[in-house]
Amino acid sequence: MATILNWTYDENNRYHRWFRTAVIAITSLVCFVFAWWDVSLLLNSTAIPTPLETWNALVDLVVNGDSVTSGRTVWQYIGSSLKTFLLGFLLALVVAVPLGLIIGYSKTVREFANPVIEVLRPIAPIAWAPIFILAIDYTIGPILVVFIGIFFPVLTNVVFGVQKIDPNLMDAARTMGASSVQVFYKVMVPSAIPYLMNGVKVGLGVGWMCIVAAELYAPQLGGIGYYLSTMATNGLWPNAFAAIVIIAILGILTTGLAEYVHKIITKRMGMSNV
Repeated sequence: MATILNWTYDENNRYHRWFRTAVIAITSLVCFVFAWWDVSLLLNSTAIPTPLETWNALVDLVVNGDSVTSGRTVWQYIGSSLKTFLLGFLLALVVAVPLGLIIGYSKTVREFANPVIEVLRPIAPIAWAPIFILAIDYTIGPILVVFIGIFFPVLTNVVFGVQKIDPNLMDAARTMGASSVQVFYKVMVPSAIPYLMNGVKVGLGVGWMCIVAAELYAPQLGGIGYYLSTMATNGLWPNAFAAIVIIAILGILTTGLAEYVHKIITKRMGMSNV
């Protein structure tokens, strides 16, 4: 008891920092729920259900599945969305990472590529959804929408990371006999990884926006975005909000995983988070 009463906060203690962050996060979420509840009661509209109505719909979906339309389980909806999301994410990494390294390394390539990037980058990824899905394919199209959403955040962060490398570090590697290829793989690539992870975290958030938009045009996928659209169309607003909660949880989990990987990488590389 004496230990508890004499407890003082130490900002340099890892567990104290974690406790402080947890308290602030919980307080923030509680305030958000109360604000949501107040808005719902104030507007008195069925289109904005209370948190309790949303919770009940969420529990029913998890326990009983979609008993209103297709009879599918919530895990089938989530699985369909995750499959499309992961394929788009992996495709974005495979294309954006090497391209970003090359653009960041070569001034000539950068000057050639920048005009095209600056034309395409401001276009909202969601705008590509009807084009990719209706004009190409209902299976590949949604993957490409997610790809576009994640591609540019990853690309721009990798380019920025390469350009932030200390030139003296690269000169030192060359002085020690490293070839251009060795400098590229042993200096540039490791140095750009923390910036890559920043791009991944941003891209994951955008990617979840894209998958929901894509599934509005591709109901064949049967993802959580399709469930959201169906429930809203039928005026089942608690169910629609339950789908939004699921999407938010998926986004938090994926970005949280990326943040965890980011911390491990920067710690092992002896670098602070950028």
